[in-house]
Amino acid sequence: MPSHAQLPFSISSSEAYSNFVFQYLTSEIALQRGDVTLSYQTMSYLAKTTRDPRIAQQALEIALTAQSPQAALDSAQLWDDLTPDVDTTSKEILITLLMFNNKWNEAVQPSIQLLKKKSVVESDDFYTKLIPILGRSNNQDQSTVALAQIINSSKRIPKNTTILFLYALGEEKLGHYENMEKILRGNLQQNPNDASSLNALGYSFADRKINLPEALNLIQRALIQTPKDSNIIDSLGWVYYRLGQSDLAITYLKQSFELAPEPEVGAHLGEVLWVNGQQEEAMAVWRKAESVNASQATLRETLQRLKPDWSSSVVFDNSLKRQWNGRFAVKMKGKSTQNGGNGAFTLSHENLNDNLEIRGPLGSSIAKINVSPSRASLEQNGKITTAVDADQLVQQATGLPIPARGLSSWLSGYVRAGSPGSIKRNTNGQVSEITQDGWLLSYIWSSNNQLQKLNMNRSDQDGDIEVRLIIDQEND
Repeated sequence: MPSHAQLPFSISSSEAYSNFVFQYLTSEIALQRGDVTLSYQTMSYLAKTTRDPRIAQQALEIALTAQSPQAALDSAQLWDDLTPDVDTTSKEILITLLMFNNKWNEAVQPSIQLLKKKSVVESDDFYTKLIPILGRSNNQDQSTVALAQIINSSKRIPKNTTILFLYALGEEKLGHYENMEKILRGNLQQNPNDASSLNALGYSFADRKINLPEALNLIQRALIQTPKDSNIIDSLGWVYYRLGQSDLAITYLKQSFELAPEPEVGAHLGEVLWVNGQQEEAMAVWRKAESVNASQATLRETLQRLKPDWSSSVVFDNSLKRQWNGRFAVKMKGKSTQNGGNGAFTLSHENLNDNLEIRGPLGSSIAKINVSPSRASLEQNGKITTAVDADQLVQQATGLPIPARGLSSWLSGYVRAGSPGSIKRNTNGQVSEITQDGWLLSYIWSSNNQLQKLNMNRSDQDGDIEVRLIIDQEND
């Protein structure tokens, strides 16, 4: 424990210092007894009160012991905020935690700030350490785009060819095709048989309908190196589709989908089948792809563009104004002493923003939460609190684990963007189940496709949670 003389804050009285010692020891004893929740809460309170980065670091260590990702991120952010710029350790840990939790957009600015303080050699070391983190990302589009933004803004170009390859993928997603091609051709100059670079460049040409003879050559060369790679077989099918050879395209795409039923491959195979007049088979493939990951970008774009009968264009258009009114009931079983609660809600969606009002059983407003793509804010008792995680704000306002992030997408019968999620449909094409963010959602629809009930269930280390929503009316 820091001694009295070491403390960087003012102790105005012996009573204040005694209180500090008491709180600190309370946290330590709670941790020794296995009550990590009390230990973290006490140490986090001390860190915010004293503004001491060392105590914030200890709060982070306790949060990691408790295996609480959000608490760890909160403590890491506080530790970094309180740490002098000359010490980069806190920022490196914050960046690592953000990336491990797939908060790629939030990791961009801290990474840029960190790299500005690094030498060229240190920057290369930073990029090398990112390889395993990027490899475990559950959203390659977001992670590679974030990497490209970091590299472009910091102007520190990595030397590692693996990082350069991922950088090229991010540049393609950003529409920086000239730089993407430059990077991949540079990789191929060093290693002409690099199957990943051959395939990525060939697929990019095929997807953009340019340089198709070269695209075919590149992909065929890649397939020689790894003949059983489902991604390369998918690319070969896709370039044959672009060349107008649908039969060959279907052959290779089916082979790829059988090897690995990935949603992007399913999107490609479904499109070729759809255009070829095999629409029932196409829809079966798309449904299987949705059951793997319905939020995958290529699958979403394909369904939006072709719009099969069971896929409403409404769910893809986040700019449309919509509103839901209804009632909720929450039941919890587990460590929490609170059993649940109930009330009413109104959710309005417009221009990518959600406004959620939660009311008590008697109709009085408890809280208003605004959720935008970049942040969330809570208005309660005349005060406004901001955060990145909307679910955390709802929990703070109501004491109930009601998910607010992506709720408008779920009520529309689709997964929210930015997180893997699967969809199951009934024989009428209506969504029957969605699995996303640890929640299992079960739907009940009316005969005219209006949502009537949504049951949401989640089980984690804290116990079982059931949230039931009953929709009073839905306005599109």
